Amino acid sequence: MTDNTLPVLAGVQPPVRGSTYPAAIIDGEARFPEGAPARALKSPLDGAPLGSQLLADPALAAEAVERAQAAFMAWRTVPAPRRGELVRRIGEAVRQNKRELARIITLEAGKIPAEAEGEVQEWIDICEFAVGLSRQLHGLTIASERPDHRMMEQWLPLGPVGVITAFNFPVAVWAWNAMLAFVCGDSVIWKPSEKTPLCALAVQTLVGQAIASMDEAPAGLSQLVVGLADVGEAIAADTRVPLVSATGSVRMGKRVAATVGARLGRSLLELGGNNAMIVTPTARLDLALRAIVFAAAGTAGQRCTTLRRLIVHESVLPELLPKLVKAYESLPVGDPRVPGTLVGPLIDAASFEAMQLALDDAKIQGGRIVCGGRRIADNVPAGGFYVQPAIVEVPGNLKVVCHETFAPILYVMTYRELDEAIALNNGVPQGLSSAIFTERMQEAERFMAAAGSDCGIANVNIGTSGAEIGGAFGGEKETGGGRESGSDSWKAYMRRTTNTINYGDALPLAQGIRFDV
Repeated sequence: MTDNTLPVLAGVQPPVRGSTYPAAIIDGEARFPEGAPARALKSPLDGAPLGSQLLADPALAAEAVERAQAAFMAWRTVPAPRRGELVRRIGEAVRQNKRELARIITLEAGKIPAEAEGEVQEWIDICEFAVGLSRQLHGLTIASERPDHRMMEQWLPLGPVGVITAFNFPVAVWAWNAMLAFVCGDSVIWKPSEKTPLCALAVQTLVGQAIASMDEAPAGLSQLVVGLADVGEAIAADTRVPLVSATGSVRMGKRVAATVGARLGRSLLELGGNNAMIVTPTARLDLALRAIVFAAAGTAGQRCTTLRRLIVHESVLPELLPKLVKAYESLPVGDPRVPGTLVGPLIDAASFEAMQLALDDAKIQGGRIVCGGRRIADNVPAGGFYVQPAIVEVPGNLKVVCHETFAPILYVMTYRELDEAIALNNGVPQGLSSAIFTERMQEAERFMAAAGSDCGIANVNIGTSGAEIGGAFGGEKETGGGRESGSDSWKAYMRRTTNTINYGDALPLAQGIRFDV
């Protein structure tokens, strides 16, 4: 599929006029503003044109927020299990259209079909999680110091939630946020990456059909606005949006946090990752090798959980590195639509240029390129940016290593003592995901303890990527501190209220204070 026509989803094609896609979908209506600037869309697979994407402006974003606010006022009073019913219907629609959605992800984001279908499965999984959650939004009963009083805590709907997403997971990250927001009683305004608007339009088509099928669900529950940074800034600055969840670069996240913080709103940030794996002398190298290759080269290195730093005990490197190079050299890199391909293209030319700049800097700073790094020209579509995943030996956390390059570069360094390895793991500004391969319980426990990995995710004998829906996802430091998806992440989408009920005939005050009149 290399033309500009999206697959039919649940009997309806996402909105398009000729080869032009709308700037927004507000209250279920596609908007094609007169005079709106347009962005040419091209597939990263081969550079084939996919049509023209109209871009919204801050005024259109403000209208979307207004309509989302009106929808919230109605949706917040719908019982949570009924809100869960909407998410159940959405999940069923996604199941029925899984393959078509995955094709769009492959077309627009360049993922191999297995990873694209895996991303759609994440949407299905979070729907199931959210449906169950809709009957478990619980508070607490707390002992009161006053007789004939009861104190309790409730979690109530928060308001319209702004969701800003990146190109690399154009469906799943929105779903993590939106499905929880819906069951928590919130409406959603979505600004997707301008690099993957067709995925967003397809998603919005399915969600709009589910909303229309349910009488209690207002049309404005899910809004879509496609634009550049000014649209994201407008959503972040709008006081009617109490929570903004943003996924992307550290630079973007800092701007969002500053804007939202200036009005004392909430921000949920999932930003850069610079993830490390420690390989100890007792590690099972067969397992470690498989984990390294998938985590470092999968999705062409364009995951926030991609393995970027490999910290290997000096006694293990002579055996591990040749095996790793052999595995890298045998990786099938090419068009994801060709069966057997494991690594697709980078998203665009800018990503390729950033990779080359990082490799040059690594050499200048004392690194050695062991293999890979070059653009592939043979047996791949001419218009795509296909690269050989690179392995670079470095003496430690060089300056270039401390910066996340969104490309398949694996920096390899050695250590002698576990404390040194943990210090290397923690010695970067980011703190998303980490892993250790060891057969020693003491090493595993030290890695996960308070003085161990400082990341939001710390794994033992599995790689840094492949998080499950049930666990809260996110990291510390420049990763932003936010948590999405499972566990008690739902609390970010609600407001907490503490209630005290006097069911007696007296009015005792707290702390024993007497104030008699």
